[in-house]
Amino acid sequence: MPLNKVAGNMYGWITHTYNVIKGMCPHGCSYCYMKRWGKQSPTHFDEKELNTNLGSGNFIFIGSSCDMFADDIPGAWIVRTLDKANRHDNRYLLQSKNPGRFINYHAILPTEKYVLCTTIETNENFECMGKSPSPYDRIEAMIRLRQMGYEIMITIEPILNFGEGFLQLLKMCQPIQINIGADSGNNHLPEPSPEKIAALIEALRGFTRVHLKKNLRRILPESRYYENA
Repeated sequence: MPLNKVAGNMYGWITHTYNVIKGMCPHGCSYCYMKRWGKQSPTHFDEKELNTNLGSGNFIFIGSSCDMFADDIPGAWIVRTLDKANRHDNRYLLQSKNPGRFINYHAILPTEKYVLCTTIETNENFECMGKSPSPYDRIEAMIRLRQMGYEIMITIEPILNFGEGFLQLLKMCQPIQINIGADSGNNHLPEPSPEKIAALIEALRGFTRVHLKKNLRRILPESRYYENA
């Protein structure tokens, strides 16, 4: 099978996506973009994807369509997917709202091959986040993974209204990059004001790279914030 080239609102430095575990994400977030696309088949392991040639010299986002580290995903599926990836000379991005489970697979996640990412939309608890672990649990896991030697990233998408201390929590993770995006599915989410987002961006740029995704312009349209973003 051919490797999927990136498309749409993807991270600009990712060359391809690769999905062996497919179907409905167990976390059930109300704003999941896969729901809008009708990608709601039962969660399953697509055996034929193991025949995909992952090539070499690529930067591949594994699990872009379903959170493969959710608690309900069988561990055997994760092991087979990572074993396939590790046989190719690439770098990989893994992103999960359950980053504590990354730690369970440390032995087959070499730090030189993997960048680990989680979504931290807010430091509040909103029903729209479904069955995802709390933002504080995610932060705690990312701090530990950083101490284990991984390069880590954080994605704030869709950005939700956040409370006091949000900046400090993000800084504790020592991320190499923070990506910020907005809801692009008209889900009527509790969003922060443009002024609040702008202040967060300025503070984040004091200690890490900040990448602003195109869909953030709906809330924060001023072009000056996107220079060198």
